[in-house]
Amino acid sequence: MKSFTQMTGLVAPMDRANVDTDMIIPKQFLKSIKRTGFGKNLFDELRYLDEGQPDQSCEGRPLNPDFPLNQSRYQGATILLTRENFGCGSSREHAPWALDDYGFRCIIAPSFAEIFYNNCFKNGLLPIVLDADIVERLFQQMYAEEGYQLTVDLEAQTVTTPTGEVFEFEIDEFRKHCLLNGLDDIGLTLEHAEAIKAYEAQRRKEAPWLFDGLR
Repeated sequence: MKSFTQMTGLVAPMDRANVDTDMIIPKQFLKSIKRTGFGKNLFDELRYLDEGQPDQSCEGRPLNPDFPLNQSRYQGATILLTRENFGCGSSREHAPWALDDYGFRCIIAPSFAEIFYNNCFKNGLLPIVLDADIVERLFQQMYAEEGYQLTVDLEAQTVTTPTGEVFEFEIDEFRKHCLLNGLDDIGLTLEHAEAIKAYEAQRRKEAPWLFDGLR
């Protein structure tokens, strides 16, 4: 998993509340479990004027000109600014996969759906909760300034605006540790690889019959 330490990135808006996971990545794209290739279909029903299908090339599909991710000023955005209850709906892990594959590393909102929030950390995304009035201020600043960027420092737990305003955010220490070090569940387990090997060697001595037929 990619680690997250500090980044300065272009901000793009998803200016609506209760964005569910089917809006993030529609149900017809859930057939694959490769974790990659979903970025082209992120917010598919909003980005395109037709209905996308799995394995379909998105080149030549009619784009919705009113959707922010189709607008030149937001190209290359790595921070998504959105409203409350982002990621509600079904628990599909494809939602953070699609956001990551598109290029987003951080999502800022007043609140997140719990399962989506947890899935973000397991896939290298940093979801940041800020008060609704602060999020509104960031929206207004972003709309007023093309090329608007924010600096996110996970170690310091801060979001800094171009004018130097600093907003602190809360994060669980364990999740912070995992994200700073790029550790998902498998990575956490592998940190104890030597202890696991030692335990298995000891069990072979204590109960060799359990390992009959095993190398």
